[in-house]
Amino acid sequence: MSDMQETTDSQNKDDTGSEEASAPVTKGVDVIADEVKRLPNGPGVYRMLDENGEVLYVGKARSLKKRVTSYTRLQGQSNRIMRMILSTAAMEFVVTRTEPEALLLEANLIKRLRPRFNVLLRDDKSFPYILVTGDHESPAIVKHRGARKRKGDYFGPFASAGAVDRTINALQKAFLIRTCSDSYYENRSRPCLQYQIKRCAGPCTGEIDHEDYAGLVSEAKAFLSGRSQLIKKQLAEQMEAASADLEFERAAIYRDRLTALSHVQAHQGINPQSVQEADVFAIHQEGGQSCVQVFFFRTGQNWGNRAYFPKADKSLEEADILESFLAQFYDDKPAPKQILLSHGLAEQELLSEALSERTGRKVDIAAPKRGEKKELVEHALTNAREALGRRLAETSSQARLMKGVAEAFDLATTPRRIEVYDNSHIMGTNAVGGMIVAGIEGFAKGQYRKFNIKSEDLVPGDDYGMMREVLTRRFSRLLKEHARDDNPATKKDPLPEDADAAEEDTSQSMSEMPAWPDLVLIDGGQGQLTAARETLESLGITDVPLVGIAKGPDRDAGREKFFISGRQSFMLPERDPVLYFVQRLRDEAHRFAIGSHRARRKKDIVKNPLDEIAGIGPTRKKALLRHFGTAKAVSKAGVDDLASVPGISEAIAKLVYDHFHE
Repeated sequence: MSDMQETTDSQNKDDTGSEEASAPVTKGVDVIADEVKRLPNGPGVYRMLDENGEVLYVGKARSLKKRVTSYTRLQGQSNRIMRMILSTAAMEFVVTRTEPEALLLEANLIKRLRPRFNVLLRDDKSFPYILVTGDHESPAIVKHRGARKRKGDYFGPFASAGAVDRTINALQKAFLIRTCSDSYYENRSRPCLQYQIKRCAGPCTGEIDHEDYAGLVSEAKAFLSGRSQLIKKQLAEQMEAASADLEFERAAIYRDRLTALSHVQAHQGINPQSVQEADVFAIHQEGGQSCVQVFFFRTGQNWGNRAYFPKADKSLEEADILESFLAQFYDDKPAPKQILLSHGLAEQELLSEALSERTGRKVDIAAPKRGEKKELVEHALTNAREALGRRLAETSSQARLMKGVAEAFDLATTPRRIEVYDNSHIMGTNAVGGMIVAGIEGFAKGQYRKFNIKSEDLVPGDDYGMMREVLTRRFSRLLKEHARDDNPATKKDPLPEDADAAEEDTSQSMSEMPAWPDLVLIDGGQGQLTAARETLESLGITDVPLVGIAKGPDRDAGREKFFISGRQSFMLPERDPVLYFVQRLRDEAHRFAIGSHRARRKKDIVKNPLDEIAGIGPTRKKALLRHFGTAKAVSKAGVDDLASVPGISEAIAKLVYDHFHE
């Protein structure tokens, strides 16, 4: 269905053979003009939907009536907005009390619904924090991600788990704080290795009393709270005092702690003097893509940075993308006291008001023009420019490889989505099928899938049967969740009338990951390929290209044979970049499948026979194992012996006995 088409007329034939026109589907300006009549002048959020009910766009407005009215005329609109208007078949509205409330709701809906015409924040994982626990007499320092339910002091956010690990590692050397779990702590009878290598003070076995350990914890908190210079000064004084008293061993301990703290700050790079708590955002646009670089500064320390590549129409300006990005970024994260930007925003005051309302304190947003803050923004902008340059280079290389794949396997178009399937098992046990996905931007790990083989009719080790089950489950679900029209192999949309719109649409579609694969690679030879083709044909799917990859003689990499229906098997030149690329895809599928298999096998190995007995939960299982020692001993026990265990009634004892003596 073309985006530029306002109405759809189709002809249907009745049983008598006469033709009768179906009712036209109203779309575009007419639908929007009709909605305007009933809209209030107050603030709110609107959603534009296509004829299938999919959300095209989510927007907010100070006056719903005025904003939606602007969509009732096509003159002066950009190609993007014009296509959006002409695709609109229905609209939905939510009235809010204030405009800041509408802004926050808009950001939430965009993240949840992911409309195609909005700027979309990708890779929105939660940030890790450092937690100094507060629910134990000897607090631990641990990495934390997610809801802050545990009692203690949280420090962050850090840009990555690696940044947290490095900081905790250095803090262990500097303050000798434990990182073990509470259960591990409780069961120690002698100091562990961390104590031996001088990374823990050993509170678990009394190597340090609780008062002195509390002093170390207090120093660690002070350092993480920004009082690093004070802590370093105190340590230096203690080192000099120990040296003056000729206690050189104690002086060496203080020296090592000072070195560890210097190591933390050396890895933090920029540590601003005038900025205590701020997030710094800079955006750079090039080649139709955008990169937003974020730096986190807390307690005057640099706690890392992260690059984001939001999905946005290339016609949007940098400031517009950054504005939408910020609202979504803080949808589920606490905002700092200060946000520094590379570009001034049209609705900067509104965003500041909305974030202040959410956090319960003033959040200042500014695009600095001079001084240290300006330098921080410039540094972030340099990083954004470099990150986008690297990404464009990688994307260009990946695009060339994708084009090479199309040529090597005689595909009609350059693939945007390649799916690779592999199975892993040992003599048929713990069988797992794996699917990995690659696109124009590399591996799409968020779309990987594993399939635990469930069929009880399969002969152990039947690789063909496993492949049939995996493909049946995968493509049955695909047919159910995505209409056949979504399949790029069958979709034949008429081109937009406007040439610029056509170019823009093509660029946008190449960067999007479609639901249907343009190519399916099967790890196996002719037999696996035949099984795969028959499986898809049984589902009515005949237009998805299939290629089998058989390992070469002696399983040599570089001598793989490729199988395609209707063609003789063939090999690619040994140094062909496409061959290396396909090998990487196959190896990634193998890694993913065998990793899933090992995880399932490990779970089965540690599974206890008592887990299979209905009515035996964790408490009774623990009581039985404490009394008898092992599950094997439980299986040999009589009913009377079982009933003598605290918490085990005669009925439960009989149940356990019967399970092992059927």
